[in-house]
Amino acid sequence: MSDKQPVTVVEAYQNQGRWKLRLGLAVVLLLLLIGLAVLVLGAFAATRLLGSATPRYEADVDHFKYGSIGSEPESGVPYAVWKTLPSLYPAEFEGRADYSAFGFVYEKDAKGRPLALPIGVSKREVNGVEVVWLNCATCHTGTYRTSAQDAPHVVPGMPSNNLDFNRFVGLLLKAAGDERLAPAALFPAIEKSGTHLDGFDRLVWQAAVLPRFREGVLRIRGRMDPLLARQSRWGPGRVDTFNPYKLIQFGTPAASLSEAEVHGVSDFPAIFNQRPREGMDLHWDGNNNSLQERNLSAAIGAGVTPKTVDHRSIGRVAGWLLDLPAPASPHRPDPAAVARGKDLFAGGCASCHGDRTATGYSFKGHPYLGKVTPIAQIGTDRARLDSYTEPFRQQQLSRMFKGTRYQFTQFRKTDGYANQPLDGLWLRGPYLHNGSVPSLVDLLSPPAARPTAFLRGRGQDIVDPVHGGFVTRACDPAAGSPAGTYCYDTALPGNGNGGHLYGTDLTASQKADLLVYLLTF
Repeated sequence: MSDKQPVTVVEAYQNQGRWKLRLGLAVVLLLLLIGLAVLVLGAFAATRLLGSATPRYEADVDHFKYGSIGSEPESGVPYAVWKTLPSLYPAEFEGRADYSAFGFVYEKDAKGRPLALPIGVSKREVNGVEVVWLNCATCHTGTYRTSAQDAPHVVPGMPSNNLDFNRFVGLLLKAAGDERLAPAALFPAIEKSGTHLDGFDRLVWQAAVLPRFREGVLRIRGRMDPLLARQSRWGPGRVDTFNPYKLIQFGTPAASLSEAEVHGVSDFPAIFNQRPREGMDLHWDGNNNSLQERNLSAAIGAGVTPKTVDHRSIGRVAGWLLDLPAPASPHRPDPAAVARGKDLFAGGCASCHGDRTATGYSFKGHPYLGKVTPIAQIGTDRARLDSYTEPFRQQQLSRMFKGTRYQFTQFRKTDGYANQPLDGLWLRGPYLHNGSVPSLVDLLSPPAARPTAFLRGRGQDIVDPVHGGFVTRACDPAAGSPAGTYCYDTALPGNGNGGHLYGTDLTASQKADLLVYLLTF
């Protein structure tokens, strides 16, 4: 017989209760563990996906060259993609491992190694992903050399004479729809370029990062391709300021642009000495006299949006530019000829362009400086003027930064081009608003005697001590040009080299004296 005693009904209920209690505790513990796992995974994902950081540069000049102005969140390229594109498109990059193929300028570190990013490209972390895009220095930093053997001197504030922005943008528009940017091809290339993607990274990139980047660029391509098909190639040192603005910011169909307004490509301008320019007619056509609005409008062109703009960063750059001097000219012409040229300049040029003094550039006391001269009088190519239209102006005023203290109020439609101060003139060739005249000698020649086609672009930065501007040579637009250069054809729409007849009627000796004086600017 068994020694076990029968379980009473009371004991049975007690055992059942203990079992239910244990089961309940186990379920609660399991739920707690699941909740904790979700929290841990959520915290991990948040750490990886919600991170945001912007590098800070102590020196204002470094902030100008590499600091973010807010262009990356909406317009930027994931840094891992940026690093990988040279290996995916070797022909477009001319076999180079960086963006110097497009005229971007790289500085070197203390050991003589090129920096990871060129001047004019900033990097910040956006939603856990490092993203790069453009800042003010993209369009306003160039180089010069005094001889072919000379190392390039980098000058913040001068026009970006090397940058072929049109070709660079064309690569990105092409790549967005290319199979080489599909995950199967891109991920191995990213790993090879030095960026490790773990399983979580690959999931996020495949589900969000790449689709967002590619769809954004494809959207821009859909708006820009019809415009680019109607335009001549921009060439190095030049940009279409307002037509992309119309298409990308306001959704204006490219087909609706008139033939008169579609060829609005012009040179990058110099941005030295901004303080005395406050209140002048700014932009090539003088359509705004507010430095703040001009700066914000330029930032929009660099990819900033009203939602992503970093006003503090742009303000820091603007403050630094107020008193950024133009570098002194390296030219040392004959003092007697300079004195004669100074008299000629004072009598025929200074009222529109200011003058150079022993203490710096003179911005005061010149009645037409920074004022618009009507196109009928100046006679230069009018395409850039016509590209800024009254309907576009109305959109700027009614939509840009609407309801904020930054809302645009000062833009206006003009009938000509603004008379520019000539500080840093030696660094600003080619001349006129569209860069259609290669040298100062050519600018003092009648339009019929000016070159009709000449090289621009990478390597064309040797200072010309005889003619003013940079050394260049004639070219045949039908024959192509060396890598990194562009044969500028003045016969193309928007590229005309006529007008600005001032000084063209001087005698040969007077022109020589005026030239040597201009070389000192």
